[in-house]
Amino acid sequence: MRYWNILLMTAAICALSACDKATPQQAMVLEGKTMGTVWRVSLAGVDAARKAGLQQAIQQQLDADDQALSTWKPDSVLSRFNRYQGSAPQPVSADMADIVTEALRIGAKTGGAMDITVGPLVNLWGFGPAKQPAHSPTEAEIAAAKALTGLQHLRVIESVEGQWLQKDLPGLYVDLSTMGEGYATDHLARLMEREGINNYLVSVGGAVLSRGQNAQGQSWRVAIQKPTDSENAVQARVDLQGHGISTSGSYRNYYELDGKRISHVIDPATGRPIEHKLVSATVIATTALEADGWDTGLMVLGSEKAKALALQQHLAVYLISKEGDKFVSWMSPQFAAFVIDSE
Repeated sequence: MRYWNILLMTAAICALSACDKATPQQAMVLEGKTMGTVWRVSLAGVDAARKAGLQQAIQQQLDADDQALSTWKPDSVLSRFNRYQGSAPQPVSADMADIVTEALRIGAKTGGAMDITVGPLVNLWGFGPAKQPAHSPTEAEIAAAKALTGLQHLRVIESVEGQWLQKDLPGLYVDLSTMGEGYATDHLARLMEREGINNYLVSVGGAVLSRGQNAQGQSWRVAIQKPTDSENAVQARVDLQGHGISTSGSYRNYYELDGKRISHVIDPATGRPIEHKLVSATVIATTALEADGWDTGLMVLGSEKAKALALQQHLAVYLISKEGDKFVSWMSPQFAAFVIDSE
């Protein structure tokens, strides 16, 4: 059986041998590009005549999400907020308020390891709209960027009249890329529900969410890839049981600088890319947004702190660390309930 690959998003879905006895439904797969990555939607029991309309509706939804969250688009909602140098509350959508609220909640739970205000550091190290640096940033440059960060400088205001974001640090720069894929994936799920579709597996980048059953009448299953850019092998297989899942890894998005591999995962405490042994963190949660927020925070914390937090918060977590030439995995008891098999 082949499974969806959370990181590469290139694997297909097919049935287990036990599914041969089930009456297959019509299968449909839609895909496209958004937010600098790919989206994919697999459906069961949907009339083929709806394909073009669904493709258009999905792309329109994702384009709207990108227009709200992108730090690469100067006219996006988030870019306008980042450029604003005052402290007056700025109006945002309910969805934008929700993602920031969730980010602040997870940020607090991780002791600031998941920090959506880390944008100045992300840009400094060349993972934002700015070009990659020719040399490693100096201590002074890192300190200056860190001075513009901090979750305590950002708040969400909600009332019957609407929602607002407010910052008390003029140079605060919010980067929601750590949760954007989960946010968009949840939106796709809600779109499917509005369309009357109950059997689907939707994804944007590395965030996935499922409902119902696949075309063979079985639960949707996905595979977690081994964390290496030279091998396409499965580390573990899970039955999502209608949940969301997201993986953060330090080995896909990187570049070489001054003879070192620079990871896109930035530690807000040090202002530098992480260098510890944890190379992959996968989280299963009720929503893709929640899973997408936790996986980044756990990646920043490193193996031991991530394990302790997962157990404390009763999270469904699967960690992979690089020990010498070997990959060593660990899963929380909550994650084990979803596992079909693993190494």
